[in-house]
Order: sequence, then C-alpha cells, then structure tokens
Amino acid sequence: MMKMKTGTTPPVISGGGGAGSSGNEWESRPGGMVVQRRTDQSSDVPRVIRVRVKYGSVYHEIPINSQSSFGELKKMLTDQTGLHHEDMKILYKDKERDSKMFLDLCGVKDRSKLVLKEDPISQEKRLLEKRKNAAIEKASKSISDISLEVDRLAGQVSAFEMVINKGGKVEEKSLVNLIEMLMNQLLRLDAIIADGDVKLKRKLQVKRIQKYVEALDVLKVKNATKKVEISKSVRHKPQTQIQHQQRDLLSFVEEEEEEPRNSGVSSSGTPAAIVTNPWEIFDSTSASKAVEPVKPIPPRFKWEFFD
Repeated sequence: MMKMKTGTTPPVISGGGGAGSSGNEWESRPGGMVVQRRTDQSSDVPRVIRVRVKYGSVYHEIPINSQSSFGELKKMLTDQTGLHHEDMKILYKDKERDSKMFLDLCGVKDRSKLVLKEDPISQEKRLLEKRKNAAIEKASKSISDISLEVDRLAGQVSAFEMVINKGGKVEEKSLVNLIEMLMNQLLRLDAIIADGDVKLKRKLQVKRIQKYVEALDVLKVKNATKKVEISKSVRHKPQTQIQHQQRDLLSFVEEEEEEPRNSGVSSSGTPAAIVTNPWEIFDSTSASKAVEPVKPIPPRFKWEFFD
C-alpha cells in the first residue's frame, strides 16, 4: 500500500490499467480523499427528461426539465387530460407528491413512471373558491350600480337645497319621493352580503345615503315653515283690502255730510266753499216725477197663435 506524504497533492490516477477498474478517472478532494471523477450525467446542469404519466388506462409521455416541480408537470398535463391543474394528484413510487416539490430531488429520472389521479377534495375546494369569488364580484358590481344611482339622486338633493335656501318653495311630494328612492337604495345595500373590501364599500354607501336622507328631512321642515308663512301673508292681504275699502266709504260719507253744511253757510252771506267734485242730490219728489209709466211697444211682426 502506498503511503501519502502530508502537504503534497496526490497524483491523479488513471483507471486504464488497474484491475477491476471501470475506465473512470479519480480525483482528490481538499481533505485528501481520492474519489471518482464526476461525469456529465451526475453534473448539476439541468437536462430534459421524458416521464411517462398514467391517467386511467392511457399513458402520456411528457418532456420536461429535470429540475422542474410537480406543479409545472401538472400544468403541462392540463392540455392532454382536460383536468384543472389544481384538481390533479400525482403519485410517484406510491406516494403523493406535493406541487412544490422538485422532480430531481424526489428521484424522478428519464423514463420514470408516474400516476395521475383526480383529487375530489381539491376540486371541491376550487369550486367553493370560485363561487366565493363570483359572489364577491357580483356584490361589487351591485354596489357600483347603487353608487351611480345615489350620485344621480344627490344632484336632485343639491338642487332642492339651493332652491329652499334662496327662499323658494318645493312641492312636498317631490321631497317625499326623493327620500323614498334613497331608502330603496339603502334596502338594496342591506341585502348585499360581503366581506373585506366589498363590505367596507357597502358601509361607505350606507353612511352616504343616511347623510342625504337627514339633509332632506331638514329641507322638508324648512319647506313647511315657508308654506305657513306664505299662507299667513295670503290671509292678511284681503283684510287690508277690506280696511282700505271701509276707509274710502267713510271718507265718502263724510264728504256728503259736509256738502249741505257748506251750502247753508253760503246762504247766510258767508262765501260758500268751492266743491271740486260735482255731486248730484236726488229728492223723493223729483224721483217720483222722473218715473213715468212705460208704454208697451207694439210688435214688429205678426205672430200666429195655435190652440
């Protein structure tokens, strides 16, 4: 047996002439151990291998990188089997392999045989997740539609608020109808069941509708007070007209009473007052003389009477 000297590099031994040699070269490691030199097959360079996957009674031969994962292999099998990659279960050496595991680390080599099965549990989970996502998408779309409708109603609220604040009057029926439409949108929001971001969006729309309803309630009270004030002013207006008419009548009577007095003063020698308005005075005798019997007017046409 040959002894190795410390501090020296051992020579590379060729296996060409030794007994029992397989024709492979040897190399020394830094610790002094002599090992067989690595070949291209055992190198870390990835290479393409072909694996045979059995699904039912059919074999599928798939070319794939040796360092790929089982999840990538499932995606490649989707086109050939028609299964969703999340619904697959791959067995290698009678053991289920996770999608995150790598082929080379599990010992999969060229021409290795694998078994593909359908996983009902994964399929059920995927369908439930799909339904959940569809429900979330539908709820989000409904909230978006309600938000657009609330934007339209908010414009009417602003218009009514501007009119009433400027002293104008709005029909009470219009305010009541607008409140009912906002409450209908609130009921639509209450019927939506959602979680996460969609629930937050729904909460924001609920607060927004409540704010508009409260504003309309305030406008409704202001509009009612405006209506009472207008009715009071309408009631006071005829009374003032009646008072003015009564004043005009009293002044007319006083002028009639003052006229005979002025005529008596003028007969006694004092100058009579000048009357600006000529008033006519009628006696009972003159009225009786003036009235004459009305004579019948003879008919212009001869009428024929029938019994």
